[in-house]
Amino acid sequence: MEVQPVSSKTFGFMVLYDMHTKFFSNVIVDISEKDANQRLGTKANHMAWLAGSLVNERFELARSFGIEKQQEAHELFKDHKGIQDGVTYPSLASFEKDWKIISPLLREALLHADDEKFDEPFEMPGMKMSLFDLVSFQTYREASCIGQLALWRRLLGYEAMKYM
Repeated sequence: MEVQPVSSKTFGFMVLYDMHTKFFSNVIVDISEKDANQRLGTKANHMAWLAGSLVNERFELARSFGIEKQQEAHELFKDHKGIQDGVTYPSLASFEKDWKIISPLLREALLHADDEKFDEPFEMPGMKMSLFDLVSFQTYREASCIGQLALWRRLLGYEAMKYM
């Protein structure tokens, strides 16, 4: 039997969380390392940065729930660092490995968080919100990044992301 969230606030997030967890692997499947670092002559964030940033933000969110882990490429993304010119980012496979480490841990933390936990304040330079608001924002951001990765797949000539 599926574990039900402690807080009713979590129900909507969990559906999206589980979708995003699956879609991340689906959206990066079969992308070559060369293509993952392509920017196609633009200043856009390439697939490797998008994937690594997405993974790093799950680790950052997990820290808010007491999970003290970091992805292997943490130094490239710490402090929400943007894309760096002239850097070859780690493989998509390494990002997926870290994604598979943090995703079940964070999922459990989200399921077991109560309203009091979600009401805790969260602060970073220039921002102050509740942990609930942070989870809301991160859920939105994950969808946005996965959408960008899906677009990059098509721009680079790959078949569309599979949803199943």
